[in-house]
Amino acid sequence: MTDGGQAGETGEAADQTAAARLTAAVAAEAPPSAPTPGPDSLTAAEAAVLAYEGRSWPGPGAKERAIREGLGLSPVRYYQLLNALMDDPRALAHAPGTVNRLRRIREAQRARR
Repeated sequence: MTDGGQAGETGEAADQTAAARLTAAVAAEAPPSAPTPGPDSLTAAEAAVLAYEGRSWPGPGAKERAIREGLGLSPVRYYQLLNALMDDPRALAHAPGTVNRLRRIREAQRARR
């Protein structure tokens, strides 16, 4: 196997580890009677990204550190997931205030260009 193949496997393993940490963190916060997610609901990782984005942060450094430590994601990957969630109807149903705020910001930025 080439080094490129091994690097891909390492990246996949890191994503699986991050997903497992997110699932455990969200499960720890969920009440015992919480329904199990169905096909039309967000994954634990997606819900965690929206929850982080809905919080207020004292500064960008604190948020980026929390993303790395709490979610186990790089900030780049976090914002990729967040950008995809902005157009996902499941995300809008889960956190309408957060998603609509993000959409307004995105539209304002596009209008300035």
